[in-house]
Amino acid sequence: MSSYFGTIKRGAETVLGGLKITIEHFARATRRRDQLSPQDDDYFKQPLGLVTIQYPSEAIPTPPFSRYRLHNDAVDCIACDQCARACPVQCITIKSFKATPDDIEELGTTSDGSKKKLWLEQFDIDMAKCMYCGYCTYPCPTECLTMTPVHDFSEFDRSNFIYHFGAMTKAKAAEKRAKLAKYEEEEKARKAAAPKPAAGAGAARTPLAAKAAAAKAEPAASAEATAAPADAPKPAPKMSPMMAAKLAAKKAESGETTAPEAKSTEGAAPADAPKPAPKLSPMMQKKLAEAEAKRKAEGGESNT
Repeated sequence: MSSYFGTIKRGAETVLGGLKITIEHFARATRRRDQLSPQDDDYFKQPLGLVTIQYPSEAIPTPPFSRYRLHNDAVDCIACDQCARACPVQCITIKSFKATPDDIEELGTTSDGSKKKLWLEQFDIDMAKCMYCGYCTYPCPTECLTMTPVHDFSEFDRSNFIYHFGAMTKAKAAEKRAKLAKYEEEEKARKAAAPKPAAGAGAARTPLAAKAAAAKAEPAASAEATAAPADAPKPAPKMSPMMAAKLAAKKAESGETTAPEAKSTEGAAPADAPKPAPKLSPMMQKKLAEAEAKRKAEGGESNT
């Protein structure tokens, strides 16, 4: 029985404790929390006051570097297409075409001084496909494509998520395209009517063609330079020490007293200078000595 009433007592205390907290917050509801940015140091230091805000008339400020809705400043866009190629979901569509030389001045320059050379016919961003990665903003050379802190842009129609940033009307784009086609036809006809350069030695060459011709002529010149004249004496063949010793042994057996020739005539000593004896192996020296002794013995027998 005592545990029964104890449970009832704890339940009543819990309810009264919750009511006390509710009444305290209700009494302090006259104060409101300040609308601070999440970057503010005091953002999490407001335990009291109303927490619920009347959205959308009230909204928590977003950090200035938030990656939400994309925006393109078409005046600074040079239609380089780098953002479209960087987009992993292909939510950016760009159509552009070259401007004729007399339209370059009309295109003008960007805010950083870059000269624009392309007409920007279409620059669409489908925010329904965008994954808010921000990859498209980094390669932009003029920094005209940015991600804004605007996060609330709900729509009832999906087609309204496609944002058009192209600055040309259809009529103007058709006019400039026709002008470009006419200019290209005239340039093509002018190049066809221009006299072709002669293929002779005095003909003008491009740097690449001159480099190729020089590379082609270099092997032929080196071959001519290395070719020896027909009447020039042929160099003596190079012999190994063993071959030179064998040749010397044969000459000794045949009775020739001339010393073996050097392995090369190049750098040879004068004719009257004693020629150095070639280095012989012990076995070859033994054979040479035997041949010399045999020659002397035969000479002695003949003398007797």
